Amino acid sequence: DVMFLTGTDEHGQKIEMKAAEKGVTPKEYVDEIVEIFKNLWSFMNISYDRYIRTTDDYHVEAVQKIFKALYDKGYIYKGEYKGKYCTPCESFWTDSQLVDGKCPDCGREVVEAKEEAYFFKMSPFAERIEKLLTETDYLRPKTRATELVNNFIKPGLEDLCVSRTTFKWGVPVTFDEKHVIYVWIDALSNYITALGYSVDEKGELYQKYWPANVHIIGKDILRFHTIYWPIMLMALGEPLPKQIFGHPWLLSGNDKMSKSKGNVMYADDLVRHFGVDAVRYYLLREMPFAQDGTITLETIISRYNADLANTLGNLVNRTVAMINKYFGGTITNPLISDNVDNELIAACTDTRAAVCDLMNKFRVADASEAVINLARRSNKYIDETAPWALAKDEANSDRLKTVLYNLVEAIRFIGVLIAPFMPETSEKILNQINAKCRDFDSTETFVQNNEISVSEATPLFARLDEAKKLEEVANDIFKPVEEAKEEEPEEEKVPEITIDDFAKVQLKIGKVLECKPVEGAKKLLVSQINIGKEVRQIVSGIASHYSPEDMVGKKVVVVTNLKPAKLRGVLSEGMILATMDGDTLSLLAPDKDVADGSSVS
Repeated sequence: DVMFLTGTDEHGQKIEMKAAEKGVTPKEYVDEIVEIFKNLWSFMNISYDRYIRTTDDYHVEAVQKIFKALYDKGYIYKGEYKGKYCTPCESFWTDSQLVDGKCPDCGREVVEAKEEAYFFKMSPFAERIEKLLTETDYLRPKTRATELVNNFIKPGLEDLCVSRTTFKWGVPVTFDEKHVIYVWIDALSNYITALGYSVDEKGELYQKYWPANVHIIGKDILRFHTIYWPIMLMALGEPLPKQIFGHPWLLSGNDKMSKSKGNVMYADDLVRHFGVDAVRYYLLREMPFAQDGTITLETIISRYNADLANTLGNLVNRTVAMINKYFGGTITNPLISDNVDNELIAACTDTRAAVCDLMNKFRVADASEAVINLARRSNKYIDETAPWALAKDEANSDRLKTVLYNLVEAIRFIGVLIAPFMPETSEKILNQINAKCRDFDSTETFVQNNEISVSEATPLFARLDEAKKLEEVANDIFKPVEEAKEEEPEEEKVPEITIDDFAKVQLKIGKVLECKPVEGAKKLLVSQINIGKEVRQIVSGIASHYSPEDMVGKKVVVVTNLKPAKLRGVLSEGMILATMDGDTLSLLAPDKDVADGSSVS
């Protein structure tokens, strides 16, 4: 019995600023964004029981009452805030919390902020929060609890700013019209207001579903959900959620996704090329329990071929095809069994138990792997029993029926267990074997005495030509950095710099020793360039203007202290300088023969 809540946090300064930039009201702006989210959930076959918006009237009213109740209890007081503020994260930071002078969460610049504000007293709850994080399994993975205690509790838990006066797009404080309620009290309370909670009334859903069994939370906002949110509930006298799971990130290769890096992948693009279930499977399969996951086109294609086409698709296709070929599509089980059959049956029931255990521990990737491993074991069973050999002798007909029956029952287990990960594929599998029992409880036992009539064998996943598919997808969904820059509006005036600024850029003369195309990228070349004491690998978007043969032997100007980056999965350790005149690109080079590694000044 699940109540799955999702939604959008819609108030705050950054929303107000974005709306002003677009020339619309904040409400018009968030309405547009909400439709994008809802359409994406539907597109990816993601269901939910309620979608809450923090602009919903019932939520706004409940938040105002929560704020007033905390004020009346003496936990909220008026003061003045002065410190560093990150607008995108809507977070205040102390100097000691900044990393290289920037926001520790997003790495962006912070600004000095000073304004009248209401504050929430945190310190009375510090000891209880520390025990909650260190002495219980409240937060998983446990390593994240240690980080939070060391970073925020032990240095001294500071009072939390919970109102603002410098913008208006927020829930108004009922007893002080200058203030709007700061985003975290507003946003965090959605978990109970969506269930009908109010300070003076606790709805039926709240009484049924609270405390929540688990909050699934992105790891970058754990501080708010494991420190501030429990404190709010403690102050209100309400029970805490039973557990919080800090979900890792999905990286593009080894980097965060960034338009400037040209490595952004959008769900609809990937689905267009691979299908929704393949994308769902990859994302769930490649997201470890405690570490960040990674996504590249190469690994998507590899996982698609190995797990979905070769293992799962092949198992279903050849099993259904053999039943149609040898028995006209219908068999019963004569129970002519062998030890190898018992091993397959045990693998099915063991997989069900493993999936239950792993999902209860939030090890979703491991659970999906367990289902595919059952498909691997079933394919091994085919090799062990060799149905094609049994089919050559009529005397083995009953044994062949048992083997094929066991395979169909194993496939039924797989079809049921894989439904949360790949709902469309699950339905296709169960339809091909005309499974009568499709609910999760039906996998408690391995059924051995039904008549089975299969449908026509239809491939689930066609194997992909890796090189061809990689080029097709990359050229469709990625834009090289150079191309993205061309689309940016030209600046009317480039800001002036000092000689000290210029001195930060290290330029050297280099000689191209080797050059070749980047696989799957029409516009990129990768060059090995001697810059004196070392050889650097540099990726450049110049393939439309220079061939690899043209490049070898050329002297070029190289930026050598640029932070290394990956383009299409290939490491680039610098930048070659060039100029663009209309559609003509020309590399910058010395007009005399100078030594490799010579400085440019």
